Order: sequence, then structure tokens, then C-alpha cells
Amino acid sequence: MNSGEILFVKSVKDGIPNRDPLNDSDARRLFPEEDGRISLSDVSIKRDVRDFVIALEQDGGKDQKNHIFVQEKVNDKGKLLGRGSLAEGIAKSVGKEKKAKEDMKSVLIEHCFDVRTFGIVYSVKPKFNLTGPVQFGWAHSLHPVDTQYVQGTVVMPSMDSTADGEGKTQGTIWTSYTVPFAVFAMPAVINAKAAEHSGMTAEDQELLLRALWQGTQHRQARGRGQQQPLILIHIEYSDPFYRIGYLEDLITMSPDTTAWKAAGKLPSSLQDVSFDLTRLLAAVAEKQDKIAQCRIWAHPGVTISGDIAPWLQPLW
Repeated sequence: MNSGEILFVKSVKDGIPNRDPLNDSDARRLFPEEDGRISLSDVSIKRDVRDFVIALEQDGGKDQKNHIFVQEKVNDKGKLLGRGSLAEGIAKSVGKEKKAKEDMKSVLIEHCFDVRTFGIVYSVKPKFNLTGPVQFGWAHSLHPVDTQYVQGTVVMPSMDSTADGEGKTQGTIWTSYTVPFAVFAMPAVINAKAAEHSGMTAEDQELLLRALWQGTQHRQARGRGQQQPLILIHIEYSDPFYRIGYLEDLITMSPDTTAWKAAGKLPSSLQDVSFDLTRLLAAVAEKQDKIAQCRIWAHPGVTISGDIAPWLQPLW
């Protein structure tokens, strides 16, 4: 497979997509407060991808190639499994327990999509690590965002009332931060040389792209909000040592930050914004001798400037 770059643009309404639902935390701000932008880590995107593959390729799929190593699993006593137990469970399910005792690394590479794609840090003896060919950067919002502190109530009490009237008689009050609306752009690179070591294939790459889109739609929860993939761009290079780089800086969203601040308000829906891909498409056209292919997936509700028709792909 070839080296490449990915730019993934998605929106979220009424939630914070990378928050810990058990932690009453605000959105991450890597930029100063006056800048107004918020950010998402690569962890949230990878979780979306992994959960989608788990749902799509149950028990590793028909060829037992797409198990997911990094996931929450519990034993029959309800205790969380550690890395060693997770790996041994996968080896057992593919009938390679004996081989795994001598070479767990090769078993996990052969049978785990996320190991081949994102790499692994295996801290159980014998320890090993593998750099993943797919590396996501931080996703930053394309506009200033205000988080809102909200409260709600849970009607159901946590304990039954007893016959003598003791026990919980009321529900509880919950509090949370939420983002009314935000659009994020996340870049990623695919390193073909790293893929040679991890065993990532072109088939894995296609599953990754599908999982970015459909995994974002698949994983919805109140704390994470309503998420929607908007634009997905994949540029594959024929020159393994070239990349355009910083694709997120080659797209703009209108109105821009200055306009929103001058207006004293923030975008609240897709209808409030549009995207300009002109500079990115010009860069692709200019470097055609180094590009094997460029593909773009776009939500039909998104307004885009720039002729993406030659690159546009059908949605999954």
C-alpha cells in the first residue's frame, strides 16, 4: 500500500465527543481561552473506529483477521481484563494459543485490525511495541466554541424504599458540560514503510476509511452528542517520501472566526456554515505527478466551494 494523508471533518451537536462520561469535565482547550477553539484527541476517533469494527466484524470476521485488541472486556466475575488476558483470549479464539506463547506479536498482527493499523504497546512479558502506520493529529474546531453547563434530573431512585419508609425516595440531579454545535477537522498520515512492519494492508485502509465515516454515525450517546461525518479526504501518494502536509490548513469554513466574533454569536447548525476546498484541490492538481489518487466523501447537506466532482465517492 502507499503512503497517504487523511483529513476528516465532522460535527457534533449537544455533546462533547471525547469526554469521559464518568468525568464531569469540560471540553479540552489547547488554545488560549480568547482563541475560543476546542480540540479532540486521537483517542476518541480511534475508539469510534474500533467500536465500529467490533460491531461489523463480530468475532474477528469470517477470516478471523479483524479482532480488536484495545477494548473493554470483563471476565465472568465482572472484572476488567488486562492486556495479557485480552491477547490470550484472541489467540485462543483463533486456535493459536501454543504459537502465542512463543510469538504473541505475530499472532496479534495477523488477527487484529487495530494492531496492524494503529500499532501496539504490549507491556506484558515478553514486552514489545509496534509503531502504527496510521497516526492521527489533534482535531481542532474550525470556529470559536462555548461550552454550556447544564443540569438534569434522574426520576428513578438508586435504591428501593423499604416498608418502614426508609431508603431513597427521590431521583438524583446530574450536571454536565455540553457543546451546542461544533465542527472539527482532524488530520492523519499513513506511512507505507511502517505498514510494511505492522502488516497493514490496502484492505485495512479501506476498512479504516469506512469506519471513520460510519463509526462516527454508529457511536452516539448523550454525553458524546449527535455526531455527523461531513467531509472525508484521502490522498494517496505515488511518491512514498512526499506529502502535501497540513491539509487542515488548506480548507476554510465560512463565516470565519473574525466574522463570528464581530457578529457576537456562534454557528448553531450546518445551515450556518460552508466549506471552501479550493486551495486543497489546487494543491492536489499541482502535485499530480506525486499523487496516485485523491478521493473525497461528502455529506449531501454540506455546502462546498471548489469542484470536488472528479474526486467524489459514493457514501457507504
